Amino acid sequence: MSKGSPISPSLMAAKSPGAPKAPERADRTAEHAAVVADLAAVSPVLGPNNVVPPTVMTGSQAIVRSLEELGVDDIFGLPGGAILPTYDPLMASTMNHVLVRHEQGAGHAAQGYAMVTGRVGVCIATSGPGATNLVTAIMDAHMDSVPLVAITGQVSSGVIGTDAFQEADIVGITMPITKHSFLVTDPNDIPHVMAEAFHLASTGRPGPVLVDVAKDAQVGQMTFSWPPRIDLPGYRPVTRGHNKQVREAAKLIAAATKPVLYVGGGVVKAHASAELRALAEATGAPVVTTLMAKGAFPDSHPQHVGMPGMHGTVSAVTALQQSDLLITLGARFDDRVTGVLKTFAPHAKVIHADIDPAEISKNRTADVPIVGSVKEIIPELTEAVRAQFEAAGTPDLTTWWAFLNNLKETYPLGFTEPEDGLTAPQKVIERIGALTGPEGIYVAGVGQHQMWAAQFIKYERPHAWLNSGGAGTMGYAVPAAMGAKVGEPDRVVWAIDGDGCFQMTNQELATCAINKIPIKVAVINNSSLGMVRQWQTLFYEGRYSNTDLNTGHDTVRIPDFVKLGEAYGCASFRCERDEDIDATIQKALEINDRPVVIDFVVSPNSMVWPMVPAGVSNDQIQVARNMTPDWEEED
Repeated sequence: MSKGSPISPSLMAAKSPGAPKAPERADRTAEHAAVVADLAAVSPVLGPNNVVPPTVMTGSQAIVRSLEELGVDDIFGLPGGAILPTYDPLMASTMNHVLVRHEQGAGHAAQGYAMVTGRVGVCIATSGPGATNLVTAIMDAHMDSVPLVAITGQVSSGVIGTDAFQEADIVGITMPITKHSFLVTDPNDIPHVMAEAFHLASTGRPGPVLVDVAKDAQVGQMTFSWPPRIDLPGYRPVTRGHNKQVREAAKLIAAATKPVLYVGGGVVKAHASAELRALAEATGAPVVTTLMAKGAFPDSHPQHVGMPGMHGTVSAVTALQQSDLLITLGARFDDRVTGVLKTFAPHAKVIHADIDPAEISKNRTADVPIVGSVKEIIPELTEAVRAQFEAAGTPDLTTWWAFLNNLKETYPLGFTEPEDGLTAPQKVIERIGALTGPEGIYVAGVGQHQMWAAQFIKYERPHAWLNSGGAGTMGYAVPAAMGAKVGEPDRVVWAIDGDGCFQMTNQELATCAINKIPIKVAVINNSSLGMVRQWQTLFYEGRYSNTDLNTGHDTVRIPDFVKLGEAYGCASFRCERDEDIDATIQKALEINDRPVVIDFVVSPNSMVWPMVPAGVSNDQIQVARNMTPDWEEED
């Protein structure tokens, strides 16, 4: 399909909000173009903003053309009856469509793609069960603020509400878990709805948007032109922080003796890692990065004290607890970080900067709230802090750092060798990270292996770590890694998965093999639902109710992951001995023409430590079973 011509300001005028009407006299065109040139430069429509003159086509052709004009290169989907009209013109498009084996895989792949590229991920499915199979991925994207547009087919508008074949009210189903859900029944609405969906997904706090298109709207005739006008009354995300609030925040930082930069995933989404580093080094304060923020600040930086939360480092958890000021950037005071909320950081004042005003003071009251993009707020705050330090002097954090460095040295992350003689899973994951390096991309499923991957791989850059944080979706790793590899084909992409998670979405290995998407899958096979088993060990007296999966050492091995991988066209290996770990990983790193599956058989008895048990204060963090750190607060 033709891409049209670059946008002309004079033609943009009638399509820009608030722009004057196009002039009727031809001799006024040049003058008018000059007046509205700045409007063209700030068009909210994504893509190159080509001008496409009015063209008659079907609604389905309009969907495909809109995606092209929005700059989409890759789509993940699976066809079915209600979306079939749109799959026909898709054949003539230059966009790359990846045919998945399950719609959930399409959604997670679109997430992985968005996470590593910063672009909107796109997935497509048919009505009814096709659409509902996307719900888990949509909810996951909602929880983790991932820009995603899900396009679904719907039954014809005349039978909506009659329980027609494969009808489901996907708009109603997804409304609580999207930024917005559109139902399109008029084909003429398609261009502006598509543009609005991408605008919503990618601006403000990113998130998923659903576009549900009735079948008669897909086959109906319409007149397509581009760019459309975006009209979203009331949607005006604030990006720049209030100057007065930024100055007040700088005053608190200058007065604090135990400040901590509490960094959340919003910093990664805002692409503000460089700005964060400048602020951290200007303040000299310790930095903690949440599970969603790994890589936003280099793990190797001396000011980094670790990941906070239920399985965070002792130094990070204690830094927050003992702090007198939390400089909170793009974080949401999640329960996995705070533990029992009323006991969290009891002596700390709070600066809270976030793009989403609904997060400010939602869980913890902010003393200085700053609404806006951290990409803009952090540099302003850095400048204000430097000015404040110059005027009032730089705070002395020597005692604070002595306390925290002692914790880092006394309670480093580590693990003990399993008593059953099997491989420690932490060792496998640590070696994957060491042999691959910081330029790789690491995608985890959910459970013990997720926590170990967060703990034992060193993250030096943003967008290197992907996981399902808010939703905790088992089955996330393989399809998300697939999407990440499509988005960043020149990087090594590992899916670090558990034997339970892997069995939920491993059908996407077929997608990877056929489409030549050479991800590498490390199955951390402890023959059980590991995190559930850990809780059963600690809190249910070792009563292992329905957690044994029979996939590991000395079991029936159903399925045999090596045979399964081979059946899907993957290079497949099994590693059961410590001395084979490095050689097996190296072999995987050398294979780049097809996916790789490695069955790492590990001990079922290894646990994730440190741990804050549910329902207690973070002060009661344990470094091993029934072992709480013996720290002393500084005088």
